[in-house]
Amino acid sequence: MPGKNMIALMTAGNLSIAQSVVTLLNEGVPGDEDAPSAMPAVGSMTEAARLVGYAIREVGRIDGPGLKEYGSEFNVSMIVGGQIAGRTLRMFMFYAPGNYIEASSETPFFQIGELKYGKPILDHVVAFDTSLTQGAKCALISVDSAIRSNISVGLLLDLLIFMRGADKLAMQRLITADDPHNSMIRDGWSGGLRSVFCTLPDPAWPD
Repeated sequence: MPGKNMIALMTAGNLSIAQSVVTLLNEGVPGDEDAPSAMPAVGSMTEAARLVGYAIREVGRIDGPGLKEYGSEFNVSMIVGGQIAGRTLRMFMFYAPGNYIEASSETPFFQIGELKYGKPILDHVVAFDTSLTQGAKCALISVDSAIRSNISVGLLLDLLIFMRGADKLAMQRLITADDPHNSMIRDGWSGGLRSVFCTLPDPAWPD
């Protein structure tokens, strides 16, 4: 809700589970009568985090046994970040049991989904004081590394940037295969890696 609340949600894992959780967040989660039952009613990011946890556990209670019967795991992870008007900007990462951790100066970023190819880039570059522009660029490079190395990862990408205290999104961009800016970053990163590789001395193997 621009001008009041700004909350974004990312999901990874089983798509049907994620969609069921999002439906509950929009329509109402059974649970504590003293707490908000739907995302539009939350008054703080803490309430939003608790609500997401409730929704994940409720879907797990309903669908978990059926999935287990057919040999499938209850597999979902989520990132929820945003700001309630007049309050602190916060971000949380959720696991399949509905528990979560919060971003901090020691954990300045979260990543869900395919981790092993793109996360090392984030680990090397992103710090708590990294600018939004640099962070977005690094995120695109990280995702590109996953796309190159894992056939199950691909475009489209939905890039969203929100600035602390703002009453609207700084940017929301759907990145396709022919996006010129993403192509420039991807090609520049690949070329830079090859250039650095060529400057490294050859190993001094014994004769």
